[in-house]
Amino acid sequence: MKLGVVFPQTEIGADPGIIKAYAQTAEALGYDYLLAYDHVLGANPERPGGWQGPYTYQHIFHEPFVLFAYLAGLTHKLELVSGVIILPQRQTALVAKQAAQVDVLSGGRLRLGVGLGWNKVEYEALNMIFTNRGRRIEEQVTLLRALWTKPLVDFKGRDHSIPDAGINPLPVQRPIPIWFGGMAEPALRRAARLGDGWMPNSASEERLKALLEQMRGYLEAEGRDPQKFGIDGRISIANRPQNEWASQVEMWRALGATHVAVNTMGAGLKSPQDHIEAIRRFKATISG
Repeated sequence: MKLGVVFPQTEIGADPGIIKAYAQTAEALGYDYLLAYDHVLGANPERPGGWQGPYTYQHIFHEPFVLFAYLAGLTHKLELVSGVIILPQRQTALVAKQAAQVDVLSGGRLRLGVGLGWNKVEYEALNMIFTNRGRRIEEQVTLLRALWTKPLVDFKGRDHSIPDAGINPLPVQRPIPIWFGGMAEPALRRAARLGDGWMPNSASEERLKALLEQMRGYLEAEGRDPQKFGIDGRISIANRPQNEWASQVEMWRALGATHVAVNTMGAGLKSPQDHIEAIRRFKATISG
């Protein structure tokens, strides 16, 4: 099982030197991957109609593709993972181009996690339709894989049209792995049908067991081998004392996870350096 860190988007600040130190420390400590959340815009909670989302315009979010391009030149082995890119609010061909570029610059170290998102304001600002995002993401995934594996693509779908064109350079990985987020039943079915893996959020052990059993059933119904399908779990130190960290890693291992990442956000850490020390402490703790 591979071990990763959740990039502390909302708490790390905007100092490039700190971002560099965080990623290089994670790699030096032996973490396998760095996972970053995605939001392009934050809403004003005092806007007409109010705002109920967990993030606002006051929360920092580094753009994942630009962040990964920066980190590609500062790291050597660390896998760069989006967890998740809100795919239906972005132009598909542009995502294909950006992801391919990151994959080239990193020597094939990108894993693209995708999901639907929940922020209607963000969709509106990016001039994308919120209500049909579940349908559109499926065509987007098909198109992404075509653009990553063929020099020329002639594609006519319900929402996309590419008249005999392609991206250049193509990525190192052909295609780049696509993993799905989300825990609702349609998200599970979509991941089982189209994904290379699934990224469940934190939940109780009982619920995770039930969801993973459900996922395995959907994979088998699609004629896919659950043993060849990735599972990327989360451990938040905000709601787990240090003496439970190792047992949480073992819980994910027992559930059949292929990956697990530690999230240090929301734990009351006072500075970006505290996040660096937290991932250092987590690695030492679970290593015995």
